[in-house]
Amino acid sequence: MTKSSLRNIYRHKRMSLSARELNIMEDLLLINFQKLAIPAFHLVHSFIPAVQFNEPNPHLILEWLQFINPGLQIAHPVLNDADFTMKHYVCDEETAYQMNKYGIPEPQNGIEIDPAEIDMAIIPLLIFDELGNRVGYGKGYYDRFLAGCKPNMLKIGLSFFSPVESIEDADFFDKKLDFCITPESVYAF
Repeated sequence: MTKSSLRNIYRHKRMSLSARELNIMEDLLLINFQKLAIPAFHLVHSFIPAVQFNEPNPHLILEWLQFINPGLQIAHPVLNDADFTMKHYVCDEETAYQMNKYGIPEPQNGIEIDPAEIDMAIIPLLIFDELGNRVGYGKGYYDRFLAGCKPNMLKIGLSFFSPVESIEDADFFDKKLDFCITPESVYAF
């Protein structure tokens, strides 16, 4: 299937999940994430979920990462609609957030960092395939971001659904995941 077809199908599937199902699946995402052998990182990038679209919430995972790695810094993105790029800000309990036009909270203060400093990125997606390709929302923000990161940065997706066999129109510009975590399994690529 194409990205466009998969985007439509999995948006609908995700919106069909109840609050109870979402809570259970997020707990299972954390349990499966904990199975990864995560080295001690200095800086992790994470998306902030669009709750209205039933996106997986990485909050539990981030809390656990900070628990096992005291001093870990978390960066969140701010989207630039003019060129579909992102800036990244290290955030803490003092950070103020404001909703962007997509209904996603973005940091309004914090320390801006270079993507090349990031050790691991937790990446949003709608669905992924057995080769580690992902279908996002179609604007290319994350593909542009990942292109500017160091080659050994760990790229981890979170999905409520198991992979499809393949994404027909995945191409050179699509940046593959290293791992994708689902409620049922950990997929390595």
